[in-house]
Amino acid sequence: ASPGYCWPFQGSRSEVLIRLPTRIQLTAVTIQHASKIASPLGTVSSAPRDFTVSVSLCRALGAGSWTWSKAGLDEEGEDKTLLGTFAYTMQKEPAQTFPLQKGITRAFWFLKLGIQSNWGKSGYTCIYRVQVHGKIVGTNAISQTHV
Repeated sequence: ASPGYCWPFQGSRSEVLIRLPTRIQLTAVTIQHASKIASPLGTVSSAPRDFTVSVSLCRALGAGSWTWSKAGLDEEGEDKTLLGTFAYTMQKEPAQTFPLQKGITRAFWFLKLGIQSNWGKSGYTCIYRVQVHGKIVGTNAISQTHV
């Protein structure tokens, strides 16, 4: 990850709804930020700190026509499902993988990443890469989807 080439969110709290390319039975999510060494200022205060991962089964209604409130119900009418609350640690590697809640056997169309705080940057929070790990429905192979 090159410093400055990130996905910026205004402030220290934000959320994004990611439409997956197919239904995926999720096992983990990886978040990546630039390393402290690579940063021109020697700081990674814009890195996410606390975040949540939620999912939904429902399909998009069409490009640009859905929101989380529309996508928040799965095919069985259930609300979104929280798969975990996590903390990204600056003292670890720039790419950190977080195992998701076990026991969820369904596959999902949407992943909601909710950033609750960052490491001190007041103006924005940056994410350099989000990777979703899991099994694509209908195959026996474990696949990895990069979003």
